[in-house]
Amino acid sequence: MAVCLITHAQSYTISGYISDADNGESLIGATILEKGTARGTITNTFGFYSLTLPAGEVTLQVSFVGYQIQTETIQLNKDIKLNFDLPSGETLEEVVITAEEQIEQSPQMSTIDVPIEQIKALPVLMGESDILKTLQLLPGIQSGSEGTSGVYVRGGGPDQNLILLDGVPVYNVSHLFGFFSVFNPDAINRVNVVKGGFPARYGGRLSSVIDISMKEGNNQKFSGEGSIGLISSKLTLEGPIGKQKKTSFIVSGRRTYIDLLTRPIIRASSDGTDTGGYYFYDLNGKINHRFSDNDRLYLSFYNGYDKGFGKSKYDYDNGSQQVVSKESFGLGWGNTIGAIRWNHVYNPKLFSNLTGTFSHYKFRIFSEYKDVISYPDNTEEVYEELIEYFSGVNDFALKLDYDYLPVPEHSIKFGISGTHHQFNPGIFGYDTNTEGEQDTVINSTQTTAGEFYAYAEDDYSISSKFRANFGAHYSGFLVNSKYYHSLQPRISLRYLISDDLSIKASYATMAQYIHLLTNSSIGLPTDLWVPATDRVRPQTSWQAAIGAAKTIKGYEFSIEGYYKEMNNLIEYQEGASFFNLGTDWQDKVTSGEGTSYGAEFLIQKKTGKLSGWIGYTLSWTNRTFAELNFGKTYPYKYDRRHDLSIVGTYQFSKKFSLSSTWVYGTGNAMTLPKFTYPDERTSGFYYSDITYYGERNDFRMAAYHRLDIGLTWTKPKKNGTRSWSTGAYNVYNRKNPFYIEDGYDNQGNKHFYQYSLFPIIPYVKYSFKF
Repeated sequence: MAVCLITHAQSYTISGYISDADNGESLIGATILEKGTARGTITNTFGFYSLTLPAGEVTLQVSFVGYQIQTETIQLNKDIKLNFDLPSGETLEEVVITAEEQIEQSPQMSTIDVPIEQIKALPVLMGESDILKTLQLLPGIQSGSEGTSGVYVRGGGPDQNLILLDGVPVYNVSHLFGFFSVFNPDAINRVNVVKGGFPARYGGRLSSVIDISMKEGNNQKFSGEGSIGLISSKLTLEGPIGKQKKTSFIVSGRRTYIDLLTRPIIRASSDGTDTGGYYFYDLNGKINHRFSDNDRLYLSFYNGYDKGFGKSKYDYDNGSQQVVSKESFGLGWGNTIGAIRWNHVYNPKLFSNLTGTFSHYKFRIFSEYKDVISYPDNTEEVYEELIEYFSGVNDFALKLDYDYLPVPEHSIKFGISGTHHQFNPGIFGYDTNTEGEQDTVINSTQTTAGEFYAYAEDDYSISSKFRANFGAHYSGFLVNSKYYHSLQPRISLRYLISDDLSIKASYATMAQYIHLLTNSSIGLPTDLWVPATDRVRPQTSWQAAIGAAKTIKGYEFSIEGYYKEMNNLIEYQEGASFFNLGTDWQDKVTSGEGTSYGAEFLIQKKTGKLSGWIGYTLSWTNRTFAELNFGKTYPYKYDRRHDLSIVGTYQFSKKFSLSSTWVYGTGNAMTLPKFTYPDERTSGFYYSDITYYGERNDFRMAAYHRLDIGLTWTKPKKNGTRSWSTGAYNVYNRKNPFYIEDGYDNQGNKHFYQYSLFPIIPYVKYSFKF
């Protein structure tokens, strides 16, 4: 015991922040090591680190992917605050920093960081860089239908992903019916994905955590970037506020101009009587202020919206009356989120973050009709009718998180959180001024619920070879006087066989108190978010995984096998949908379970002239519902046996780079009719068929594969850079199946018809930085 006291008395703590030297951005996951030893740590989500070491002369080595290594020797005889500003590695012939923390060193498995520059470099549909579409190229993560930005992780549904933007849940992550995501890469600093072995600090979803951090804003100088593409343009501005450079801001906007192109075409084709269009936009903003080395404040904001609309106007005069008729329809959906976060350093070993958040999602579709009838005696009659449907979710949350680093062997995190939910699960309204007809509102009841959680976890270096991350997450949910709760143990283990080879294992249980009801395969905004109730239980799951990781000369190799069980999943009953107005959604669903298991392989190179990865997934995903498919187990619609992605970027010089992706996947499962026969009860001008369907999802579409290529030319300017990007999506024009339906040919014979979505689509984009 005396030895322990002496050792403790002779140890001191170094703490501070690690940032980008050019713009002051916090470097999340940067590594700081005592040179010549295994003692070290990584920065948290705000760039803060704390490292306790024995007194004496200490040489520290700080590194982060894409940046130059920084080394500093200090005499450690007291607690020290020491900040590091890392210069970019762009000036080097080849950056040799390997990673934030080498993959074999971390106890965390099933976790991937994707550099933003890699995301922005890849060729994509219409030249629009997309974070979620890039994640679909990673093992264990797959898309739904072609071109869509929805993600399905290890057999889970799109509702089972906890997608966070600066710590705030985002409910609908899609623009243009799923073809683009709501995340503008120009406003993003970091993307981290967790597919399993979840740390105790995360909860509320079953399948994944996609943690996206916005940029903080350049605190050194005013700067900006933007681009002009085929369907949209973007502009980002950032810089310091005030001469002391304690405050910085960033604002970033993106808007499509599809509506500006379609409006004149529609007007011309209708002789000016019709108009219509579609557009979406995103607006990100953030301000942060450093009060002192111990206190920082962050304000984050996001608003995005999709709007489709059409209008028609007709008028005629028959002599006895003049009639002006106006018809309009529209649909729109979007998210608005906000966060305020306060960082406080109590002492070199204890860091806290207090966060208040707001998340709002809404969807509305409407049809409006108006007739104005004018008579010769100057009297008028007005007939109006409005039909609308809308749904939405509001969340208000408060949470407090702590990082406690008592000694180098322990990194402890703990915290609490509470959320107030408001659900509007599908409200239908009918409004008219017609005499004798009543206004109608169906399903107007708003459901409120309260959710809270508490957690604690410890990243414990048991020895130089054995390291563990273990903890527990406790959550509760109160809705309509019904209370659910769940204790969820989590553990991840790592054993270091050699300096560059480790084996890992993990186990995690999860609970999810909200559900998503969907009929579509592309994540339409008509999908309904609904809470667990006294009739519909929360979703739960457990997942176990085992794997190995190795680094060889800058290449990271990993292999993982996993097994996951999911309970209390819900689906619409046969023939039910959100269109079944006048009934409670709880009367239209059935409950079941699911399993998913498989193996994932990843080879990744993050630095050098050639960067990219090869990812392969072999998996099986099934569902079982007592009231569906005669109670028999069936393949999930996105059960995909083989999923392969090859992604690469080659930097020929500072001016020219070439990027390409090739993907291959087993075809999606779907249900097709087995046979049809005429319904003898119908005749004459009206007839119909009776169709017999066999088991669910017993048919496979053809395999999906596609090659994308992009070339970027960058020219340095006095005040920044200018670049042109060109390339093509689906280079060899593969007709990949989007859906299949049955129909009749000209001779009346029944056939199945396959429809494809995207042929080869070239793109060009102009980008600039200053």
